[in-house]
Amino acid sequence: MAKDYYKVLEVDKNASADEIKKAFRKLAQKYHPDKPGGDEKKFKEANEAYSVLSNPQKRQQYDTFGSNFDGAQGQPGGGFGGFDFSGFQQGFNGQNVEFDLGDIFSQFFGGGMRRTPKGQSITVDTTISFKDSVFGTSQTISYYKKRDTKKYEVTITIPAGVEDGQMLKVTGKGEPLEGGNPGDLLVAIHVEKHKTLRKNGFHLETELKLKPTELILGTHKEVEGVDKKIEIKIPERTMPGEVFKVRGQGVTYNQSTRGDLYIHITLDMPKKLDKKSKKLLEELSELGL
Repeated sequence: MAKDYYKVLEVDKNASADEIKKAFRKLAQKYHPDKPGGDEKKFKEANEAYSVLSNPQKRQQYDTFGSNFDGAQGQPGGGFGGFDFSGFQQGFNGQNVEFDLGDIFSQFFGGGMRRTPKGQSITVDTTISFKDSVFGTSQTISYYKKRDTKKYEVTITIPAGVEDGQMLKVTGKGEPLEGGNPGDLLVAIHVEKHKTLRKNGFHLETELKLKPTELILGTHKEVEGVDKKIEIKIPERTMPGEVFKVRGQGVTYNQSTRGDLYIHITLDMPKKLDKKSKKLLEELSELGL
């Protein structure tokens, strides 16, 4: 049975490009195989659906023929019944690569149009800082082609919210092919880890250790954000495990909007107690504290 790409991404058929992109990122975060609880099969399904619905031309073709994939078998022009797209996904270091269905659709629905040969893709790695992965950046990529000593360069835009291991495709910058189209340049993004922050979709998370007295009496503390120090007030009788939210200090999306920063409170238990501290705690215990 044909796959319902809208259902896979959990969006309706009238979803905007931004809604489709946001839905894909949410699912990619949830099902990424490298994350605890990840699901490689669902991650691939989301990647497959996004590669079609994020492209206006492919989406139009899918909207026209998608619901008839199974019923089109035996009809003029052929059909997609039972066609498995997963074979057209390429891998790099275990990561999924966006694949191009344009030639496939042309072959089946193009009225007999022949598929245009395409050169091989070139895969390169690049590393960006955690901060650049939050705000987005641009980077000039240098690479070489086979049987060519010339160094090629291309400047790419790396979007905010990019994840470690994600692939970006630059169409037509791969290996040339006589009588056909050039291949693509595939850029594998590696994101440096932050010493205190971690991503959760468009949000950031961090931990704040507090001493027992700070939890009981309350305090003011500074936590490290991605671009500045953030001061927060810890009220009296805060419990370990509580989470404080700082709005607008997360990952950038929709060009200027940012997610939030979540601060998880943990207990910083002293490893040793001197006699004076121990006696004081015993006195407090006798008072019912």
